[in-house]
Amino acid sequence: MKRKRAPLTRSEVMSRVKGRDTRPEMRLRRALHAAGLRYRLQAKELPGRPDIVFRRAKLAIFVHGCFWHRHPGCEHARMPKSRLEFWRTKLETNVERDDRQVAALHAAGWTVLTLWECETRSEETVAAFVEDVIKRVKEPR
Repeated sequence: MKRKRAPLTRSEVMSRVKGRDTRPEMRLRRALHAAGLRYRLQAKELPGRPDIVFRRAKLAIFVHGCFWHRHPGCEHARMPKSRLEFWRTKLETNVERDDRQVAALHAAGWTVLTLWECETRSEETVAAFVEDVIKRVKEPR
């Protein structure tokens, strides 16, 4: 049986959640680099500040955490049991913001790919994703 965390402890845990250079992002970056692809990180001038950007190919990649971005059907995207209304509002706002940012990138002529945190746990899935990226980067615009 899981022990309930004290509010202070939970706050400390949540404050340590990183926004960049996360394990899933690093797994993808290493695989892209090993495939010979070079990219830019955290493009500040683009909507949503994509995690990985291939400017010439106009390809933006987001590496989303399943919990924070509500990966549909994923066991890691379950709702916390406490402070339900706070979390529902926060997480729905994240999803709405993601949708707006992807729409803005599409409107600017960018292709947007999303790799979910749970997908980075499988080397095969990451390899297939990298193959897709290679095709998109190499094909002429």
